[in-house]
Amino acid sequence: MKIAFPTQNSQGFDSPVFNHFGSAPYFVICDTANDTFVTVSNADQHHAHGQCQPMAALDGHTVDAVAVGGIGGGALRKLQAGGIKVYRAVEGSVGANLALARNGKLPEMALINVCAGHGPGAGCAH
Repeated sequence: MKIAFPTQNSQGFDSPVFNHFGSAPYFVICDTANDTFVTVSNADQHHAHGQCQPMAALDGHTVDAVAVGGIGGGALRKLQAGGIKVYRAVEGSVGANLALARNGKLPEMALINVCAGHGPGAGCAH
C-alpha cells in the first residue's frame, strides 16, 4: 500500500506530519510493501481556500491512502471519489503514523472532522 503524508520538511520517515493537507510544502509517500519512501513537493500548495486539487498536489503519484492532521471537505471528497482512503494522523512523525496505519490504529477521516476554514469563527478539527 502507498500512503501519502503531508509534511513541513523532507526528512523521510522522521518528518513531522503537517497539520493540513492542502498547504503542506511536501508529501512523503511511503510504500509499505518494501519500506521505501519518496518525497515530493506539493504542486498545488498555493491555491485559494476551498480550491485544493489533491491529485495535482501529489504531482501525479498514485497512492492508496492519505494520512492527514486536517483537510478541507472538498479535498476529502475528491480523494474519496478517486478511491483513496483518508485517515486522521496523530501528532508525530511519518514513521510513527505509518506504524499506526499498518496496525489499523488510524481512524478514517469523516466529513464531520474536516477543516471549516481558518478565519475568525471558523473551526478546524486538527
